Amino acid sequence: MAVAAVCLALTGPSTPSGALVSEPLPLPVGAAQDIVPNRVMTWNICNPCGSAQNLGRAADIATYAPQVIGLQEACVRDVEEIRAYLKTFYGLTYHVEYGSVLRNWGRCGGLPWRAGGYGQAILSAAPLADPVTVEYPDGGSEDRGYLAVTTTVGDRPVRVFNTHLAQRQQESFRERQVAVFAKAVARHEHTIVLGDFNAVPDAPELAPMWSLAKDASPECHPAPGAACETTTDWHSKFDYIFLRGFAPRDHGVHPSEYSDHHSFRADLEPVQGR
Repeated sequence: MAVAAVCLALTGPSTPSGALVSEPLPLPVGAAQDIVPNRVMTWNICNPCGSAQNLGRAADIATYAPQVIGLQEACVRDVEEIRAYLKTFYGLTYHVEYGSVLRNWGRCGGLPWRAGGYGQAILSAAPLADPVTVEYPDGGSEDRGYLAVTTTVGDRPVRVFNTHLAQRQQESFRERQVAVFAKAVARHEHTIVLGDFNAVPDAPELAPMWSLAKDASPECHPAPGAACETTTDWHSKFDYIFLRGFAPRDHGVHPSEYSDHHSFRADLEPVQGR
């Protein structure tokens, strides 16, 4: 990996956007050395925030190197660039599936008749199978939906979901979206749900999710006074890792200068007997 970095410093890497980047951003002390088994992450990477953020986003992901990552507000072009940086600079190779629900020049650039795909993405160190993208019947002010795949976490096959619900002031839309989403999640006993739900834990529209699963932050629940760590720059918890058939061993919320959301990661273990 070090030799590759030296070569790239001399020639510049080839990225999907065509930008030349001479060297990676350094990782902090204590950063992961390789993919961490049983670690998952959810992160709304912010859009439109510009592709210039992608090198920093890759460094933030490499710092924790989760086995599975769910990204929201993800442009296909941005994710391809992030994956290239992760592999080239940090030696981390991820498979990917996209759950684009919108093609929009303003969101993701490209020619007006070839606008970039925008929505969800799931990255996994293990191969991905049986991808399903569902667009909610009514996304509110912008198309929204979810992506589901089957992959491996630790050594267990698992169905992973990634969603982004309607914007903050659109509770009625989120209520209808959760009704659709919860039915899909409930079909799977071993399930990891990642996403930006745009709602605080005690929001009524999240009740169907809490009835199915627990958040990877054990102290966070919808009861008044619960200790839920905030995941956004405006000090709200909007980002969740809901678990069925898994329990958290450790978790963390990590602010980033490259997004208005913090990444939320959890180290998991299977629930015995399930």
